[in-house]
Amino acid sequence: MAGDQFRCSVEIVPVALIGRTVRFELSLDMIASGGDGDSGPANGIEVSGDLVIPRAELDIRASRSSGAGGQHVNKTSSRVEISWNIVQSRALSDEQRERLTIRLASRISEEGAIRVVASDTRSQLRNRETAERRLGETIARALVVPKKRRPTRRPRAANEARLTEKKKHSDKKRERKPRLAE
Repeated sequence: MAGDQFRCSVEIVPVALIGRTVRFELSLDMIASGGDGDSGPANGIEVSGDLVIPRAELDIRASRSSGAGGQHVNKTSSRVEISWNIVQSRALSDEQRERLTIRLASRISEEGAIRVVASDTRSQLRNRETAERRLGETIARALVVPKKRRPTRRPRAANEARLTEKKKHSDKKRERKPRLAE
């Protein structure tokens, strides 16, 4: 775990006075930011067989989530925001970087970073896992090279049938015209 950076916040709040005993509630929020930890596949987010986003290149921030949840929402930093700088990443080849900047142009900031936010659950860890999964899926979808369309050939029999139908139609129209006597 050498090289990991952790941010930790502890909050002890007196909740109730029961007789002579004071009951406290402890809230502990801890989140790792980058580093060389042993968590995850190959120390990063596995996008595809040949691309793994290193955790050292990720900027992970936790903040208080909005919405329903009562007192819990006001006390814990469960919302997780992950940003990854595509322009400065050493994990990408030039071709991959170019494809991502084109396909994700609307989601990339001026600095060249893509940002993914998760605040679906009350757990910071689960929100972090969700955000990492979403980032990986977004990058994987953007890196898919569309198959080049190969035009199909019309079968010879179908082409001949079309031409004979066309010939019959033209003969029918010609037969309706009055003939000039020569």
